[in-house]
Amino acid sequence: MAPPARWDPGSGRWHAVGRHRGNSRRYVNMVVRVEHLENFRVKGVYSEALIRSLNGYDHDPAAPRTLQNPWTRERAQSLADGWNRHREPLFIEGHPYAHPRISVPNPPPAEIQLDGETLHLARYGPRGAHYSRTPPPVEWIPEP
Repeated sequence: MAPPARWDPGSGRWHAVGRHRGNSRRYVNMVVRVEHLENFRVKGVYSEALIRSLNGYDHDPAAPRTLQNPWTRERAQSLADGWNRHREPLFIEGHPYAHPRISVPNPPPAEIQLDGETLHLARYGPRGAHYSRTPPPVEWIPEP
């Protein structure tokens, strides 16, 4: 869960509440890049300090254990499941940047259809799936 937004952190960034590195038991509010987050899960919140951090400016001292604007468990689980599905950026050869609106599952499919065009997987590495418009070469097998 994220605290209420006091300002827009920009695309690809989220507000998060977590414990600071080191030997600190305090919760801190921070803005992190989405690609640095993983392993989303739904858990109950029972710590007054965590509830205070999640509520932000909307925290009511008269009700220290009340989370403002809570999500239903079903909504939270649905969002966590969607975020846990790992997606890879899609690059098309000849274009220097990843396609802005399309990503592929991990592992990527050998062929995809994009705007009525068939793209073939050229290579796959740590920076994403690279697709080409030309089909892969056919392996020549000698006849016996």
